[in-house]
Amino acid sequence: MMIDNRLKKGLGRGLSSLLGDTSSQIEKNTLAINDLTPNKFQPRKNFAKEKLEELTNSIKQQGVIQPIAVRPIKNGKYEIIAGERRWLASQNAGLHEVPVIIIDIDDAKSLEFAIVENVQRQDLNAVEEAKSYQKLIDDFNYDQEKLSKFIGKSRSYIANLLRLLSLPEEVLLMLEKSIISAGHARSIIGLHNSLDIAKKIVAKKLSVRQAEILAKQFKNKKFKLIQKKDANILDLQKVLEEKTGLNVSISNKKNNSGIISFQYLDLDQLDKIIETIKNNY
Repeated sequence: MMIDNRLKKGLGRGLSSLLGDTSSQIEKNTLAINDLTPNKFQPRKNFAKEKLEELTNSIKQQGVIQPIAVRPIKNGKYEIIAGERRWLASQNAGLHEVPVIIIDIDDAKSLEFAIVENVQRQDLNAVEEAKSYQKLIDDFNYDQEKLSKFIGKSRSYIANLLRLLSLPEEVLLMLEKSIISAGHARSIIGLHNSLDIAKKIVAKKLSVRQAEILAKQFKNKKFKLIQKKDANILDLQKVLEEKTGLNVSISNKKNNSGIISFQYLDLDQLDKIIETIKNNY
């Protein structure tokens, strides 16, 4: 049957806005919980335990108010398009059946629905959101301009989010676990030692602004030449950088003479270097 206003309201703001006035075929029904499977395109990987418990308690008292959106797959099973958290909470509440809205859509539209619902509810962390956008680009022929129009966010927002995926997996995991913020992560994009800097940000409890200042010390053009130096020299530089928080350069000649330099950004950092030298020599 065609979508009417009552069903569009039942779908929620995200799904309703995607379906609009299209002729998608949908059907209201009740299905056994065991007949539902998670969405293979679900961008959200983590469900907060406390929030899930709150929803479970609510479902025990009032039932599932908003139907779960699903699509038919194989062997009488249905894949969840939107509402996986409701499905999990319903299981925890001991329900055997849940209200659903069955929609016949393809993979691309299923991914769109999952992204829109989560983004509009602000349920995705920055890494989950970035990976879901990248999947639309890689698998469904989206570009940043189309993504911008689809999500309703600026192209610069999309571009900055996608840049996060260039960070090492260890850093992305820190971001997913909220050990660092997206602002911290953005400040260290492009650094070859981004993981070390991220750990330093956490250890010293740096603000985003402080992290940006620290990262800036490693982003000058000369720093790229360090990779060509002797491994022992690189190790010494790394130790000094970690100890001082400054950009350090060691130039060692064949006769083992050379120059060591510390780059400072303000007089406070200069005073710190001078005091250290005075106290030790």
